[in-house]
Amino acid sequence: MSASPLLRLDQLDIAFGEKPVVDSLSLEVWRGETLALVGESGSGKSVTALGALNLLPSSANIYGQRWLGDTDLTQLTKREWQGILGRRVGFIFQEPMTSLNPLHKIGRQIGETLRLHQGLSGQAARQRSHELLVQVQLPRPDELLDAWPHQLSGGQRQRVMIAMAIANRPELLIADEPTTALDVTVQQDILALLDDLRDTHNMGILLITHDLNLVRRHAHRVCVMKNGQQQESGTVQRVFQHPENSYTRQLLNADPSGRPTPPTSTDTLLELRELEVNFQRPKRLFAKRPPAFQALQPLNLHVGRGETLGVVGESGSGKTTLALALLRLTPSQGEIHFDGERLDTLSGEALRRQRRRFQIVFQDPYGSLSPRMPVADIVSEGLHFHHPELSRAEVEQRVLTTLREVGLPDNVASRYAHEFSGGQRQRIAVARALILEPELLVLDEPTSALDRTVQAQLVELLRDLQARRGLSYVFISHDLTVVRAMAHRVMVLKEGNVLESGNCLDVLSHPSNPYTRALVEAAGLLDTKPPTSLRPPSDDE
Repeated sequence: MSASPLLRLDQLDIAFGEKPVVDSLSLEVWRGETLALVGESGSGKSVTALGALNLLPSSANIYGQRWLGDTDLTQLTKREWQGILGRRVGFIFQEPMTSLNPLHKIGRQIGETLRLHQGLSGQAARQRSHELLVQVQLPRPDELLDAWPHQLSGGQRQRVMIAMAIANRPELLIADEPTTALDVTVQQDILALLDDLRDTHNMGILLITHDLNLVRRHAHRVCVMKNGQQQESGTVQRVFQHPENSYTRQLLNADPSGRPTPPTSTDTLLELRELEVNFQRPKRLFAKRPPAFQALQPLNLHVGRGETLGVVGESGSGKTTLALALLRLTPSQGEIHFDGERLDTLSGEALRRQRRRFQIVFQDPYGSLSPRMPVADIVSEGLHFHHPELSRAEVEQRVLTTLREVGLPDNVASRYAHEFSGGQRQRIAVARALILEPELLVLDEPTSALDRTVQAQLVELLRDLQARRGLSYVFISHDLTVVRAMAHRVMVLKEGNVLESGNCLDVLSHPSNPYTRALVEAAGLLDTKPPTSLRPPSDDE
């Protein structure tokens, strides 16, 4: 190992005004190793990384020593920072939709970092961009280079961010929840890719995550944070097998467990018949229009009252497309029956009247929350539209009640979305959906941005709401541990096809399809060989 760490933070303090968010934190990342920074949402993990690299707004007060190799980061000019970010340090941000420019195609955005730091342009930049998309295992790379960010799934956008971060082979890679939007098989592939890049190029990785299974498999050392303070640190083996701190023990025992209450009704609330979705591919100049892309092949499903249907599959398999189609948020063909009425034939006021009966929680809470509105207005917006008869006092009371239900204090009502962590923003999004008391709730990766302790709390909340109100859920997730705790039945999608469906416990315990079995094994729900121990950095590196 080299004589000095690649990244060193010494007594790092970060505060916004008089509110401290990181308190006297010291850590080191060495070449050839992965240091995992873990803790619940709001513990200061992301702020630590952003503050270390001078990426926080000017309102942040940052104190303490920060070193990148022999470079004192506290003394850099703006121009010197531009030479470091993207070149010596790569950053994978937590929310790819807000990090990718919606006005530029994917190829141009990857090419920009290649042009700035390597001087590549034209065909050379496109070829290198193509190689990067192949490297992060994105299908149809030629098509994706010409696609817009909104045309990609959440997992595909995340992999584009990873491609951009590793484009210049940085010395240090900061990965802030890099696999949040990815299914378990792709999680393993992506982190194996990062491990390989780390070992091949002697790169250091600071991995910020709430997924302790990933830490166990891919990190050498771990630092546990709570309320901006370091609780415990050491090798992963020592901390996970012999935790000294009570908070660390709490995190290690926080996997969602239990089962949902069986539905009391046999009535069908939602039924889809031969539903399919096709997207028209872009036409090149003077070329024939290519055939449409079939994102969702004809499928049938039903959801009973008080029942949860889990929908699982890899990124780009059609999960979110299915959710948008059944809610009439994207064009589709086929029949959509809701409580005995054909939704696919409704329009205008008739469709709007039905919309309060079904709501959705989107995968990216930050992208779906208005940055210009306080939380109270975000949560109450649907009430004003669907229940104009409510008084202002009644609206305010329902907002506060709903915020409490999702574990948020009353004082968040007057604050704005950017003031919260990813997990807190997701709970605001859940509150916005719940406040209309819908009969059907579509949950698109609702726990992906949450740490395990909050995941367990949210699962318990959703199960309690379902039992008390008779809610039906379409629960989309790549986290099979959460699906097992939430769903009565499960449906497995791949490339728009239904590969397997049935009782949740039966499918996850005895999968009949090889792809389903691969998902279940990757999630650790079947007895498989334990992960191979990580090779620690040698003294020569």
